[in-house]
Amino acid sequence: MDRLPVFKALGDNTRYAIYLELARSPLALSTADIAEALELHPNTVRPHLERMREAGLLDVEVDNRGTVGRPQHLYSLASDSPSLGLEPPVYPVLSGMLARVAAALGPTPEEVAETGRIQGRAAAVRRAEAAAPAGADRDRAGACVAAVMAELADMGFDPASAGDGIVTTVAFTRCPFRELAEAYPELVCHLHRGIVEGMAAELGGVDVERFGTLADRDPCQVDLVTR
Repeated sequence: MDRLPVFKALGDNTRYAIYLELARSPLALSTADIAEALELHPNTVRPHLERMREAGLLDVEVDNRGTVGRPQHLYSLASDSPSLGLEPPVYPVLSGMLARVAAALGPTPEEVAETGRIQGRAAAVRRAEAAAPAGADRDRAGACVAAVMAELADMGFDPASAGDGIVTTVAFTRCPFRELAEAYPELVCHLHRGIVEGMAAELGGVDVERFGTLADRDPCQVDLVTR
């Protein structure tokens, strides 16, 4: 998702309030629902909803069930809209329970990382069309770094890179899993490492030379070395 239109759309107080309302709701909401919750007139809400839909923030479905007159539109957050830390509270609870179960099973760091590699390889396949053609190692390396940066940006890590053409250091300026990572670094950080390693192995062109976790430094970072 292009972030600039998103930031512009959410720069308005009313649209941000609408976003919060939809983020907290387990169900899609109608214009009337949103207007009532925010104590606004529906005619005030409608143009804001349209602006948010155009920015890609909202999904819209039509409800034809037993209504008189025009069917109403129901709005929900788009699947790729930024969470802004407002995901339903059930997910952090579930992820915490799963982390406790996983920690109790006592997996090795490599077993944990392999789960991340599976995810990383799948992500690399999705982004393979953005990779440069095989044969130009440096181009291939650049495409791999770009794919890793894009994937981790979409996951909420806000990566920043610096390099000399051979080694690219990617720092993760934000950790979307920080609470879990601090409680279970042996799980979360090695999953993160595995994702990067899986993408690098699938796309080629670079090797993961060093992955610094929260135990090593803050922010975490990884060195990607051109083959």
